[in-house]
Amino acid sequence: MADQKIGQLLDNLGVTADLEADDMPTDALVLIKAVQPDGGVAISIGKSETLDWVGQLGLLHGALTLISDNGVEGP
Repeated sequence: MADQKIGQLLDNLGVTADLEADDMPTDALVLIKAVQPDGGVAISIGKSETLDWVGQLGLLHGALTLISDNGVEGP
């Protein structure tokens, strides 16, 4: 599987983030679920170019805490 830019993909999926107008995002960690041609399911992780493994773990842990504390958002 080749790396590819996913901005348009995320837009098409309707992905949003709760950011204020003056917030300055510095890094991103994206989890993607994809259905393969054979019907299998794959999970892929995308990240910003400067995000190292320590930052990835920190963002993932922070996201898990947010989900645990606030519950998973429904439709």
